[in-house]
Amino acid sequence: MKKRIPYIILIWLGTDLYFFQAVETLTNASFILWAYWIIDFFAGAGVLYFGLTNKVRKSPKPTALLMGLMLLSLVPKIAALPVLLFEDVCRIFTHFQHRHLWVSELALVVAAFPFLALLYGMTGGGHKYKVHRLTLTFDDLPDAFDGFTITQLSDIHVGSFTSKKGVEKGINLVNKQKSDLLLFTGDLVNNHASEMNPWISSFAKLEAPFGKFSIFGNHDYGDYTKWKSTADKVANMVRLKEIQKEIGFKLLLNQSVEIKKEGQSIALIGVENWGKGRFHKYGSLVKATAKIPDEQFKILMSHDPSHWEAKTLIHSKHIHLTLAGHTHGMQFGIELFGWQWSPAKYLYPQWAGLYKKNGKYLYVNRGFGFSGFKGRIGIWPEITVITLKKAE
Repeated sequence: MKKRIPYIILIWLGTDLYFFQAVETLTNASFILWAYWIIDFFAGAGVLYFGLTNKVRKSPKPTALLMGLMLLSLVPKIAALPVLLFEDVCRIFTHFQHRHLWVSELALVVAAFPFLALLYGMTGGGHKYKVHRLTLTFDDLPDAFDGFTITQLSDIHVGSFTSKKGVEKGINLVNKQKSDLLLFTGDLVNNHASEMNPWISSFAKLEAPFGKFSIFGNHDYGDYTKWKSTADKVANMVRLKEIQKEIGFKLLLNQSVEIKKEGQSIALIGVENWGKGRFHKYGSLVKATAKIPDEQFKILMSHDPSHWEAKTLIHSKHIHLTLAGHTHGMQFGIELFGWQWSPAKYLYPQWAGLYKKNGKYLYVNRGFGFSGFKGRIGIWPEITVITLKKAE
């Protein structure tokens, strides 16, 4: 991150200088011109301070605020650059010396759209919960589980929350689904177990008659912050496990359990985090499935969707359904009329929604919370409700 900060600042400054030409064309009010640079100066100084002093991970809320301010400043100006650049190219051939007023006005209008979208994403998008419902049909689903419902949550990231009302709204919406089973696929905190202290009573309200189960995500291990000692990191993990119990979740760490109904059962598997590239590979599907009969119906919780193609699809035992999260849909994108796009697709082949290969399903939840950028745009926080059906 440290290496990227100077380049980000340079791009930011260059964009600022170029866009400032349009601002000067529209007004000569000194207080507006000074405000333009003062706001960017403090935001840029903050980004430099937190980035270069490595306090990004230690201070998620100030970092999220600074990131939001940076995006509010930078993205609208980048969006307006083509308008200004096109006029400058034309000016070369027409020998016109001054920028047209209407071009500057058009650039400002173009910049207003992403500015307002970002502003909404920061103020309301983080708690605009959306329920995604789907029905999956299986030939070998036990009869007793025909119509069985599962609610999946993922990537809560309580360390980023500031609105009690907003979070309670999401929790109440989860309970309104009245699903049989509640599954959480990791990243309860950003770094520290203590982030959960104000939220324990809230998340303890979650209900499901057949139980609540969880796994760890990459953020839950405390790998993204510096600890005074190894003992402190171990104590943090111990405390986080205790909190899982306090909110009523059974934590599965490379383990499996049977979900029983009317004398029949399905296997629920939970692996520790396993991710491609630089992410740790704590998960062991072999260990987690060791005691499960080959013919039993299986549902796997695995935080990182890259685990599905790397390990699950080629595993010797048939995993009917895998539930993952991790990507957040990058908290930014477009989902309209069944079409979806996000920059996340360039990092993860499976980044949001349902995927199927070789008769096996993967569902990637878009996340309940947010991290880094304080909010969401287009990719709203998700509550997934899956209904299992027996093929006729």
